[in-house]
Amino acid sequence: MSGSLSNIYNNVSFALNLHTEAMAVLQEQASTGSRINRVSDDPTVAYRVLGLNSNYKSLGNYINNLSEVVSTLELSSTVVQDITSSFTETQIRLTQISSGLYDDAARQRTAEGINDILEQTVSLANLKHMDQYLYGGTDTGTAPYTVERTNGKITKVTYDGSFENRNIEVSPGVESSAFFIGDNIFRSDDRSAPTFSGYTGAQSGTGTSSCRGGVWLTVTGSAGNYDLSIDGGLSTFNTGGGDTNLAVTNSLTGEVLYVDTTGITGTGTDLVSIPGTYDIFNSLITIRDVLENQNGLSGAQVRELAKNLPNSIEEISKVLVKAQVSIGSKIGFLDDLKQSLNDLQYNTVDETTRLQEADIAQIAIDLSRREVLYQMSLLVAAKLMSMSLLNYL
Repeated sequence: MSGSLSNIYNNVSFALNLHTEAMAVLQEQASTGSRINRVSDDPTVAYRVLGLNSNYKSLGNYINNLSEVVSTLELSSTVVQDITSSFTETQIRLTQISSGLYDDAARQRTAEGINDILEQTVSLANLKHMDQYLYGGTDTGTAPYTVERTNGKITKVTYDGSFENRNIEVSPGVESSAFFIGDNIFRSDDRSAPTFSGYTGAQSGTGTSSCRGGVWLTVTGSAGNYDLSIDGGLSTFNTGGGDTNLAVTNSLTGEVLYVDTTGITGTGTDLVSIPGTYDIFNSLITIRDVLENQNGLSGAQVRELAKNLPNSIEEISKVLVKAQVSIGSKIGFLDDLKQSLNDLQYNTVDETTRLQEADIAQIAIDLSRREVLYQMSLLVAAKLMSMSLLNYL
């Protein structure tokens, strides 16, 4: 009999504990509003929720990367736009000079203005964002452009940055570059045959010259024995009585200009332009030097050169416009991608909420049902446990 009473007691206690635990879970869900408060509540759903939470954080990291990339690209777009505006202003000034509206004093003031634009352009090309240089490729810790000065004025600008893009992962399997290779952004790369101003009679040789932008060719000596130089006389090359393809080398840079010397008629200085090779700095330096007339040209020659100088401005302007369009397209693509990731993140939150959120109405029904069952169990237990020996017999 004692064994039977013990079994009855154990079974009643077990049933009451089940109802108590179930009501405790339901009450916790009602108070927290969450159906999954611990992994044991529903291991399958809990695993799914953990995956969704991880995905949410991952999407958040990508969105942050996109925000930084877009911010950097927008600054780059502004820089390119500012430089383009400066070149437009330069082109207007050159048009006024070539038309004869400016006297020598005004031309000198214009040259000073061009020099100011050159200084500003170098500063913009070496601009930092979040302590990183914008136009150094993967080398974002060092200024991409170095300058050489003579008497305080910039005479040469050299790109020392990386020639590799620095890519940042902005979504699964998608990378984008925010830091550009300056040599690709600010330089034309469509070399054509050199053109000579024609003051000495020198012409382009048959070889492919390696000089870039504008080069000053100096011819000294006498007929049949001319000396040619493109580095200000530091090194000279003799015509030797006439050469159709004389390699005139710059001793400082190693650049070579191939010259047909057979048509040289006299000494002097020629401005040699190599279309398709200008960069924003070389172009401004050449324009400034022409306006300052450092080579002692006549007023008529300066005005004639000024008529052709806008060609280099137009060449660089096309490069800058192309860069601006490219940057703008990239910003548009990344903005769309960011919106897509935001939508995915919202869907992730929505699905997580759907899996976790408790149905309060259903919980109230289940809790009421459990309470009724609990009360019934108590009544049954009371009946069973209150039986006397006589009732049991």
